[in-house]
Amino acid sequence: MPKERYYAVMLCDGNTYNYGYIGSRATGNEAGDYMVVGPDWEGEKPAGIKKAFTSTTPFTVAGYRSQLFNAGDMPNVVKVQAGFKAQPLSVFLKQRAPPPAPKIDFLPATTAGIQANYFQYLDAAIRFVPPAPEEKEIRAKLAKIGIGSDKPFDFKSLSAEQKEAFMLGMKSGDEQVDKFLASGVKNVNGWNIGSFFGDRDFFDGNWLKRAAAAKGGLYGNDAVEATYPFTRVDATGEKLDGSKNKYALTFPAGQLPPVNAFWSMTMYDGKSQLLIKNPINRYLINSPMLPNMKKNADGSLTLYIQKDSPGADKESNWLPAPNDLIYLVMRLYWPKPEPPSILPAGEGTWKPPGIVKAK
Repeated sequence: MPKERYYAVMLCDGNTYNYGYIGSRATGNEAGDYMVVGPDWEGEKPAGIKKAFTSTTPFTVAGYRSQLFNAGDMPNVVKVQAGFKAQPLSVFLKQRAPPPAPKIDFLPATTAGIQANYFQYLDAAIRFVPPAPEEKEIRAKLAKIGIGSDKPFDFKSLSAEQKEAFMLGMKSGDEQVDKFLASGVKNVNGWNIGSFFGDRDFFDGNWLKRAAAAKGGLYGNDAVEATYPFTRVDATGEKLDGSKNKYALTFPAGQLPPVNAFWSMTMYDGKSQLLIKNPINRYLINSPMLPNMKKNADGSLTLYIQKDSPGADKESNWLPAPNDLIYLVMRLYWPKPEPPSILPAGEGTWKPPGIVKAK
């Protein structure tokens, strides 16, 4: 991988633990072979393998992120992505493949099915998650209501009173998750900054934090890999609304987001959280765009956040907004650990500037 191109492969298991990283920050940009193994794997790391990563569950996900510098860079990124190669260990070792695993009759996962009978899906899923010592107590509680026990859980067989208790418990739990999400971040100049993702040691049996992480943004990075300040309000706490106001965000001279890789700020519709169609097809502003942006006389950089063009002389710094509520997410990839830094998330020495109304 060229040294200037950031990349990361995030390994995330069925517990949503980020149990390992391969990439610019974690392992460097040199070529290499790495191995992913399940929780019951026993053996020696074969010759030629730089590092082995152990998942806490048999099923796992690898999320690949490759930096794109600009639209013209797309063919290079395609070439980079073609260089990633996943294969069974037997192929790597040029050995005969082991016997196939027994076929599993999976419970078909559909959104409607999960909403209608969540506990049945939980029961089916945890059978593939080997229990860890910190799970002993919660597993015992789940077994009392028939989840993870010898018999498959059947919500329909419960009495009306039991069903009501289940539903009230779910409602209470969801409220706790929302409360944790609201309190688990720091408000910095209107931006919400926190750390919700990590490995098994990071969560340390905190099921509420795990639930909040899943609801807040499943498959998020560890804060040391990427930190995500987000906001729906300006510096005064007023809702960002592109139909009513124009906004500006100014980074003082020498105070751009401190990163080893790159930073970006993406515009989303405040209701759907989807990208916004706009006349210049610009959905974010990021650090690779800086050479084409205009700085102020004092060296500061102002971004114009509004639905209409701020004028030809300022359009290079324009982030088109919806004619409605606004949701902004800043992404700092491989944030610098030394001051000034956004780390620890929400408590760092670098703070994103607040968004203000513009005339």
